[in-house]
Amino acid sequence: MAATFSYALDVHFAVSQSDPKRPIFFTKRLKHQNPSQRFCISCKTSKSSSSSSKPQQNPLEEQSPKKTQSLSEQLQPLSTTTLPKKDQAARLSSNPKSTWVNPSKPKRSVLSLQRQKRSPHAYNPQLRELKLFAKKLNDCENNEGAFLSVLEQFPHQPNRENSLLILNSLKPWQKAYYFFNWLKTNNFFPMETIFYNVMMKYLRLGGQFEVIEELANEMVSNEIPLDNITYSTIISCARRCYHFDKAVEWFERMYRTGLMPDEVTYSAILDVYAKLGKVEEVISLYERGVASSWKPDMVTFSVLAKMFGVAGDYEGIKYVLQEMKSVEVKPNLVVYNTLIEAMGRAGKPGFARNLFEDLIESGLSPNEKTLTAIAKIYGKARWEKDALKLWEEMKSKNWPVDFILYNTLLTMFADIGLVEEAEQLFIDMKRSENFKPDSWSYTAMLNIYASGGNVDKAMELFEEMFEVGVELNVMGTTCLIQCLGKTRRIDELVRAFTVSIQQEIEPDDRLCGCLLSVVSLCDNREDIDKVLACLHQANPRLVEFVELIEDEKSSLDTIKEEFRHVLSDTKDDARRPFCNCLIDICRSKNLHERAHDLLYLGTLYGLYPRLHNKTADEWSLNVRTLSVGAAKTALEEWMGTLAKIVKRGEALPELFSAQTGTGTHKFAQGLSNSFGSHLKELGAPFKNSEDKVGCFVATREDLLLWLQSKIPSSSTVIS
Repeated sequence: MAATFSYALDVHFAVSQSDPKRPIFFTKRLKHQNPSQRFCISCKTSKSSSSSSKPQQNPLEEQSPKKTQSLSEQLQPLSTTTLPKKDQAARLSSNPKSTWVNPSKPKRSVLSLQRQKRSPHAYNPQLRELKLFAKKLNDCENNEGAFLSVLEQFPHQPNRENSLLILNSLKPWQKAYYFFNWLKTNNFFPMETIFYNVMMKYLRLGGQFEVIEELANEMVSNEIPLDNITYSTIISCARRCYHFDKAVEWFERMYRTGLMPDEVTYSAILDVYAKLGKVEEVISLYERGVASSWKPDMVTFSVLAKMFGVAGDYEGIKYVLQEMKSVEVKPNLVVYNTLIEAMGRAGKPGFARNLFEDLIESGLSPNEKTLTAIAKIYGKARWEKDALKLWEEMKSKNWPVDFILYNTLLTMFADIGLVEEAEQLFIDMKRSENFKPDSWSYTAMLNIYASGGNVDKAMELFEEMFEVGVELNVMGTTCLIQCLGKTRRIDELVRAFTVSIQQEIEPDDRLCGCLLSVVSLCDNREDIDKVLACLHQANPRLVEFVELIEDEKSSLDTIKEEFRHVLSDTKDDARRPFCNCLIDICRSKNLHERAHDLLYLGTLYGLYPRLHNKTADEWSLNVRTLSVGAAKTALEEWMGTLAKIVKRGEALPELFSAQTGTGTHKFAQGLSNSFGSHLKELGAPFKNSEDKVGCFVATREDLLLWLQSKIPSSSTVIS
C-alpha cells in the first residue's frame, strides 16, 4: 500500500492572483481548505494517485478578475515578464487583461478586454471538409447571388465554431460581408463581438469605413460589447480612410468607456491629431500615456518627429529627441529618416548632419531615402565639403541608390556648382541600364551649365535631349533661357523658347521672371522687343505693365492699381522676383524715379518685410533678397530718409549697417561686390565689416558728416 502524508502550510502571496502577468499555480480550492490562511497538500508515492486527483477547472469558465492592472503592467513587453511553463501557457494566454481606470474619478463599469474563446480547430474532425467548402466559396463569382447559391451547400449545421472558421477563410471582403449578413439573417446562434471584429478587419482592408461604423452602431444598439480590438479597428480604419474627425470621435468614445488603448491605437490616434494640426492634443495625449507608464514605440516617435518637422518646429524636434533618450529608445532607420527630413524642413542642416553621423555610428546602414534627404539638405545649404564626402562614402561603401537619389545628387551638385562630379555621375547614369537620365536629370545638368555660363555645353545638352527622346520641361527651359540671356545670345533664346512652346511647355511664373530679368540685361531695343514678344506669349498683362512703367506720363496711382492686378495673378514666391526685375528694367533705362516708385509699392504690398531693422544702438538695411538694381535703389532711398532725419535734428544710433549676405553658390552673382561699388560711387562712408562677410558698416559721426555735405541747408542741428 502506498504511503500517504499531508501537511498544512501557511502561504503568503507576494503577487495578487488577479495579476494575469504571473502564473497562477492553483485555480481551485481543495476541500476543507481555509481560503484566507492555509491549504493542504496531500501526496502519495504511488503513480496511481495522479489518476484520482480532481482535474483543474478551465480558467475560461472563471469570473474575470475585478482588480485592474496599471498601464505599465498592461503594456509591459512579454519578454520582460516571467514566462510560464508550457503546461500553464494555455491557461495564461486566455486570461482576460485588465482595463485602465482613472484614479482621480469614481470607479465605473468598463468594457472587458477579454478575448473571445476560439475553437480548437486543430482538433476539429470537420476541419478538412470546412476548408474545402471555404475554398469553394472563394472560387465562386464575387456577387451575392452566386455566393448564396454555394452557401446553400454548407456541409454542417452552422454553429459558432465552424462559422468563425469559414469567416476567417473568406476573401475578398465582399464575400466575408455576404457570409456575415447571412449568419445574422438566419440567426443560427447569438452574434458575438469576435464576429464583428473579424468582419471589421476585412472591411478595414477594403477601406470601407462607413460600413464599419454601421456595424459599430449596430453593436451598440444590440448591446454587443465593443472591446479594445473593436475600437482599435474602427480608429485605424478611419485614419487610413482620412476620416480624421471620425477617428477622434471614436477614440473619445473609447476613452469614456474606460478601455485602455493599446500601442497601435495610441500611435494611430497620435498620427490623426498630428494630421489635424492639433499639436497641443498630441503632446497632451502623449504625456498622459507616458505618465501612466506607457512606453512609446518607434511609430509614435516617427509621428511626433514628422509633425514637428512639417511645421519646421525645431524645438519640437528637440523635444522628440529628448523623449527618446529619456525612455531609452534608440531610433531605427525609419525614425532617423523622419528626423533628418524634419531637420531639413526646420532649416537646421547642422543637426541633420549630426543625426546622419549618429545613424552611421549606431551600426545602421542608410537607405535610398536617407541619402536622398541628406543630399537635399547639403545642396540647399551649399555645403561643398560635406556633399563631396557623402559622394565618396556612397561609392566606397556601395550604399544603395535609386532613380530619385541619382537625380537628387545631380541637383545637389548643381546647387553647389560641382561640375566635374555632376558630369561623372551623369555619364554613369547614361551607362547604366536601370537609371538612364530623364527630363529632371537633363534639367539638373542644364542648371549647372547655365549657372556657370557654359552656354555651348548647355546648347549641346539641349540638342541631345531631342536626339534621345527626353521631354523638355519648364524648369529646363528656364535654365537654358537664363544661360542664353546672360550671354546676350538672344536669337538662340528665342529659338529655345519657341521650341518649348511647340513641345507644349506651359510657361510658369519662374520662366516669366527669367524673361523679365533678360529684358533688364538687353543693350538695344531690338533685343528687348524680341524678348518681350516671347514674354507676351506667356504673360500678356506683364508686358503691358512693362510698357506702362516705361511711359513717363503714367501716374503713380495708375501704376499702383495695375501692379496690384499683376501681383494678384502671380504666385506668392514669384512676386518679389517680379518686382526686383521690374526695378532692374527701370534702372537699365535710367528711369530711377520709377524704380523708387516700384520699391515703394513693393514695400507697401509686403514684398520686402525685413528690409529695415532698428535697435537703440544700430539701424540696418537688409538687401539679401533684392536684385542688384533693387538693392541700389533701396540704398538710395535709405540715405534719402536718413538725410531728412538729420535735417530735422532727430537722434541717431551709434552704428549703421547694410547687409548683402554672401552667395555660397560657386557661380552666384556678386551682389556684395556690386553694392560695394555703388557705395563708392555715392561716396558713402560704409566699409566692409571685419566680423561679418557681406556686411558694410558706418559710424554715426562719419555718416553725419557725409549726409551734411549732401544737405544744402547749413543750419542743421547735429544730434
